[in-house]
Amino acid sequence: MGRKSRNKIIIIIIIFFILCFITLSHHLYRYAHNSPRLFFSLSSENNLFSPPPPYFLSPPPPPPPYFLSPPTPPPESQPQPITTVEIPSQSTALLSTVAILIPDWEVLVIVPPESTLIPPLENNYLCVFPDKSSPPAKFAGKLPFNGGYAFKCEFPASNRRRLPFFQPSLVRTEERENFVRKIIPSPKVLLRWNFIVYDSFTTENDVVLFVKGVNNRQGVNRPPSDFRCVFGDDPLTAVRTSVTSSVQEVFRCNRPEITGNRPMSVTVEILENDRTVVMIPSLARFFPDIRRTIVQSERKSQLCACTMVYNVGKFLREWVMFHSKIGVEKFILYDNDSDDNLGAQVESLINEGYDVRIVYWVWPKAQEAGFSHCALYSAQISDWAAFIDVDEFFLSPTWLESRQPSTNMLRSLLPKEPELERVGQVSIRCNEFGPSDQVVHPIEGVTQGYTCRIRVDQRHKSIVYLPAIDDSLLNVIHHFKIKDGYNSIQIGTSQAIVNHYKYQAWPEFRAKFRRRVSAYVIDWRQNLNPRSNDRAPGLGFEPIEPPGWAQRFCEVRDEKMKVLTRRWFGVSESTMAWQSG
Repeated sequence: MGRKSRNKIIIIIIIFFILCFITLSHHLYRYAHNSPRLFFSLSSENNLFSPPPPYFLSPPPPPPPYFLSPPTPPPESQPQPITTVEIPSQSTALLSTVAILIPDWEVLVIVPPESTLIPPLENNYLCVFPDKSSPPAKFAGKLPFNGGYAFKCEFPASNRRRLPFFQPSLVRTEERENFVRKIIPSPKVLLRWNFIVYDSFTTENDVVLFVKGVNNRQGVNRPPSDFRCVFGDDPLTAVRTSVTSSVQEVFRCNRPEITGNRPMSVTVEILENDRTVVMIPSLARFFPDIRRTIVQSERKSQLCACTMVYNVGKFLREWVMFHSKIGVEKFILYDNDSDDNLGAQVESLINEGYDVRIVYWVWPKAQEAGFSHCALYSAQISDWAAFIDVDEFFLSPTWLESRQPSTNMLRSLLPKEPELERVGQVSIRCNEFGPSDQVVHPIEGVTQGYTCRIRVDQRHKSIVYLPAIDDSLLNVIHHFKIKDGYNSIQIGTSQAIVNHYKYQAWPEFRAKFRRRVSAYVIDWRQNLNPRSNDRAPGLGFEPIEPPGWAQRFCEVRDEKMKVLTRRWFGVSESTMAWQSG
């Protein structure tokens, strides 16, 4: 055989092996990204969310640096009243971050609390993606319980064309050009919102984790025996404890026997035959020596109000002032990423003596989980909690002749001794009001502007005795499952009603229903379940004002609340007390 023939054979063999390698790599890549049963793990620094091979059954490798060197927890972990942040003025080129892809092609970038950020945070940072696209990073808020900072940016269209999706780097605007010229380490794969442990709450006896992507259908929950909680950064030394409850997005874990003041990562692993098959990526951390998540010295109130809010600044003063006068002592706002200067409104109310606090709840489609979180949080500062929205107002016929409001009015509807009477929840029916010929938000307030409603009362809202809430924290938005031995009672409309200003002027209604935050309520723009009670009758699926909207839902003219609030809060013939703020 000649030399030329031997060379041709060698070249053919080399080409054959190259083609085999390319084919094998292609199939492995497709398996890793398209297999219906991925085996996920928390991986190393350069790949936070990568699938290991299918034979993975052992504990996962350690999580990324964000969780490896967390700061010493502060002496208090109480959420701040408003989401303002004091940050040292030092320069930094590259921050350690973790990023999650959330709905509507937005990326949530979380910066650990030990990071140095340069104020002002608005318009000062960019999300720089591996292809050098650099959308602005909007500062969203300070996470109240783990101390990190959150930014949001658009996921560029140029990055949506092929998998995997990669995380951006958070870079100061003036440092972008220098940054993109540097050799950037291999990017981390972008976490997906539909499968993640996104928050936690530590109690005296257990740790509560909030997990997306496991119990995805209302009323269908996997048993706790399918899971274990994993505490620690090193898989070989991590402590595992039993899951005692797994309902909706709430998982309760036995608290581990760990001491020290160093925070550590905590996540949930999914088991088959008592062996780990899935380790869920996690943003949550556990502080071993923390006594509670909130300050213990705070005086307990008798009644607080908990609500999920988005861009309610123009409504907030009226709602807080009214309910404060009838007996609500503390207001806890779970802010779902408002951008209407809500913090300034809250600060103004605080300066006037109202106890209003913000918990930044950035997580999308997680209202039930937010209310479960608030049940834990508010139980340390109050006996009862009213779970209502900012467009809902309590009213009792017995108040109509009162010249002045009294802080005992709302409390008089509750049992004086709930432990003896074994009442854990008081439910009150709702009257739903329509646009009442309004085409814009009435400047005197919703109680003055909306005076026409549907005739038949609708769903109920609840005031809950917090020690009576079931350990699962199961809720259907505004009412909870109660522990065995307690009862839920519903009081008649002759005693009390909730005025729900649900169908407001079209611009307000459109903004509200575009942002449905319940995990189990579909987007109103989707052509699904048109007869659902969560839809406006006859609205359709497009965000277009229906003909005659301003006159809809008007079957009964009802001015009782208008007259009452005018008497209590009227400053002049045309001005209400909440307009002065």
